[in-house]
Amino acid sequence: MKVGILTGGGDCPGLNAVIRAIVRRTISKYGGEVIGFRYGWAGVLKNDHRPLGLDEVSGILPRGGTILGTSRTNVYKEKNGVDRVKETLSELNLNGIVAVGGEDTLGVALHLWQDGFPLVGVPKTIDNDINGTDFTFGFDTAVHIATEAIDRLHTTAESHNRVVVVEVMGRGAGWIAVKSGIAGGADLILIPEVPFTIDEVCEVIQKRHARGKNFSIVVVSEGAEYPTNDDDEAELVVQSKVTDAFGHVRLGGIGNRIAKVIEERTGYETRVTVLGYTQRGGTPTAFDRVLGTRFGVLAADLIHAGQFGKMTSLQGDKVIPVEMAHAMECIKRVDSELYEVARTFFG
Repeated sequence: MKVGILTGGGDCPGLNAVIRAIVRRTISKYGGEVIGFRYGWAGVLKNDHRPLGLDEVSGILPRGGTILGTSRTNVYKEKNGVDRVKETLSELNLNGIVAVGGEDTLGVALHLWQDGFPLVGVPKTIDNDINGTDFTFGFDTAVHIATEAIDRLHTTAESHNRVVVVEVMGRGAGWIAVKSGIAGGADLILIPEVPFTIDEVCEVIQKRHARGKNFSIVVVSEGAEYPTNDDDEAELVVQSKVTDAFGHVRLGGIGNRIAKVIEERTGYETRVTVLGYTQRGGTPTAFDRVLGTRFGVLAADLIHAGQFGKMTSLQGDKVIPVEMAHAMECIKRVDSELYEVARTFFG
């Protein structure tokens, strides 16, 4: 049994836990061999790999990021991409590859499996927006970091009688914003799933001030759409319109735009904090270490059993395989019931 591993897309805490678990399970239980591809699908295309033995994964459990590196590479956008993947698998004599990533990395894995390649997926994203699993590893750590930041911003907002807008990650789903906003006691949470108007935002803040609260915390997902006029039109706020290999623009800046208009319309001094990559870095929480470990063990088992086209999934407290095709049908968005819980504390 010879297994390849790659980590693609944005890095997140818990990736090394997955790598460690796949290596330990493959070697200890199946007497197999593991190699790691450098920089995601780019490593597969170039046959750029390194051996992964017990020594190579010793001590990596608490480390953030990924020891293999990562990239946003789309095999199907590369010249002769599929043929190059076939050459790599043949040359290395691999039984299968475990692709660890979000919707883009796993989307490539799904298409390659449909083209006849032995692929297993492990869902990874701090956005928690992969369908077919209750949680992705990395999410818990990101929420913990965002919550701690909101806690700290509360004290300075109250001391200076300011409105503080906190921009967190979340391209198509507002899970980080909702969970950290509830946990951090935010006074307003804006997410991609729920349209809003500037009048509504200012009304919530003015309502707070009217009852004697001279500070407010507004949490907004980077993927929330900014209302452009009174006709329900809205747009994404982007840093650059240049797209990556999967057609995504670089988001960022909605926090600054909202803060500016809040100060103009209400007269309340307003500041912005963009958490950015701090949400993706550093030591993973215990939850993410355990979940990543469980996903890695199951992924190794699936490769050994020849159950390709599957993705590891957390359902309740059980880690089980699901069809990768089902997981890629759509992104998992924040449910209305959870947002209603958050809405209880607005204003």
